[in-house]
Amino acid sequence: MTEGNAILRRRRAAVSLFAAIVVVIALVAAAGPAAFATTPLQLTYRVTHSVYGNIGTYINTVQPTASGTTVLTRAHFEVKMLGLRLYNEDAERTEHWQGNRLISFQGVTSKGDTSTVVKGEARGNGFVITSPQGTVTAPATVHPANPWSSNFLGADAMMRPDSGRVERVRVGGPEEAVVTIDGSPVRTEKYDVDGATRYTVWLDGRGVPVMFVVGDDSGKVTFTLAHCGGCGLAGAQLGMR
Repeated sequence: MTEGNAILRRRRAAVSLFAAIVVVIALVAAAGPAAFATTPLQLTYRVTHSVYGNIGTYINTVQPTASGTTVLTRAHFEVKMLGLRLYNEDAERTEHWQGNRLISFQGVTSKGDTSTVVKGEARGNGFVITSPQGTVTAPATVHPANPWSSNFLGADAMMRPDSGRVERVRVGGPEEAVVTIDGSPVRTEKYDVDGATRYTVWLDGRGVPVMFVVGDDSGKVTFTLAHCGGCGLAGAQLGMR
């Protein structure tokens, strides 16, 4: 009888354990992907011009999804002199990625009273871009000129998000460099992206673009990370430890 009771107790314990496991599995299944969601990363940049000084803000919000990554970009630039507005630009753009491939792009850029819509989608071995200039097929490896992470390092073609123009590029680097963010030195790796337009990007040890510079006919435009939402650091907290 003693042995029989012990066997019965073990069976009851096994049944209870199985029931508990079933409950846990059911709860996880009910929670779905949200249970494993990752906090969005929001990168806010202060934008300055080599001639006109502070001209606005540039924000990338990087949201992991069940199928890849969505990047939302908002930009506001305004140039004033003696109280008069010489130039203004606002933009809203959405990128959908699967791994390191751009699946779709949609952007609206407003400059003064004119708005430009650029759309793109992956098709076969290419990426089809539609803009006011027409429709072109870019390589499947094309990246918008928007360094939201280190994924641009393998790019050989860049798309201008404001016009849809595609240019061949070559990425050079890395070169170790220390940059100053809000008065604090930050160790970085510097990369140069050479094409019709020249870009320079500085990545910190986490692969976060802490600064990038774009050259154009009017001078250099510098984007400096002011706040990193989701990584718990403001610009002044990015310094070397």
